[in-house]
Amino acid sequence: MLLQTNYVVAEDLIVDPSLNKEEKYKLLAKQLCALTAVETNMLANYSNIVAALKVSFNFLWVGIYFVEGTELVLGPFQGPVACTRIALGQGVCGTSFEKNETVIVDNVDEFPGHIACSSLSKSEIVLPICNNDSVFAVLDLDSSELSCFDSIDKKYLEEVVKLMEEKIN
Repeated sequence: MLLQTNYVVAEDLIVDPSLNKEEKYKLLAKQLCALTAVETNMLANYSNIVAALKVSFNFLWVGIYFVEGTELVLGPFQGPVACTRIALGQGVCGTSFEKNETVIVDNVDEFPGHIACSSLSKSEIVLPICNNDSVFAVLDLDSSELSCFDSIDKKYLEEVVKLMEEKIN
């Protein structure tokens, strides 16, 4: 017998390894919308989004840094331990924060001022999450493979960011 509660229990995330990258993003987008549809807590939604991205694509690291003054402060993440604070304009995250734009880095060792939170990270994409036209946070994804991120990732991750922006409270 099932107990009736006011809580929603998420179904398992569907991850089909036979799909190409774009098909995986399309499937994930539907699941993220369903996963966050009834939850009103931003942190809970962001945590599930980060976990779903990590599981769906097996990236090295996926996380969020929240803006606190002129710094980014570590939020929900999946992967190895991370830097807890990043200054405006420092590293890939700080650059995305400062410029308010998506930054894709094919080889982090060639990015001036890269902050090496993990020596396993080889490529990275960082996307600003905005609230009222100001950067509120950044979504950071790292891969252990060079040149992992491309225009497909940018397109679909920017859609994920739009969903995250809708969940700001």
